[in-house]
Amino acid sequence: MAGRPSLDRRAVHEELERARVEFHSLLDAADKTALNRPTRGTRWNNEQLLFHILFGYMVVRALLVLARIFGRLPQGVGTAFARLLGTTTKPFDVINYLGPCAAIHIYGHRRMGAKCDRVIAALHRSLDAETEADLGRGMHYPVRWDPFFTDFMTLADLYRYPTQHFFFHRLQLTLAP
Repeated sequence: MAGRPSLDRRAVHEELERARVEFHSLLDAADKTALNRPTRGTRWNNEQLLFHILFGYMVVRALLVLARIFGRLPQGVGTAFARLLGTTTKPFDVINYLGPCAAIHIYGHRRMGAKCDRVIAALHRSLDAETEADLGRGMHYPVRWDPFFTDFMTLADLYRYPTQHFFFHRLQLTLAP
């Protein structure tokens, strides 16, 4: 982590909580008609995009585990893994699109709020448990998978990622604030 500023944990906790509150506000204010309304610039409706946003928080929990593992391996291993993942961009895009289309039939907007609470609570707990050394560990990522992925991301970067992802997609929702 040499040369990188320390993560402001309090700021990350506040970002996570702000996103959690806004996510609930969006869910609580949306009726079925609003949830079925198309979004701006995506093929999803509002309910599907809300799940995609939630999934951003869910996937970070898995990415944190991977980053802890790959952060202890020689850099070449992580670089090769990221390249391998990069070759699967087209299937990833299809799964990334179809996942929320299917998931809303399982979760629905009622269950998304509770899942959001659990996932963000888990992120709060894991962030509190991280050492400075852990926060500096990271791995390479396939940058074509997401506009917020960079070639190398530390655990500190990963804790900030889902909220960046949320507020980017928030602008695409056609729900009332």
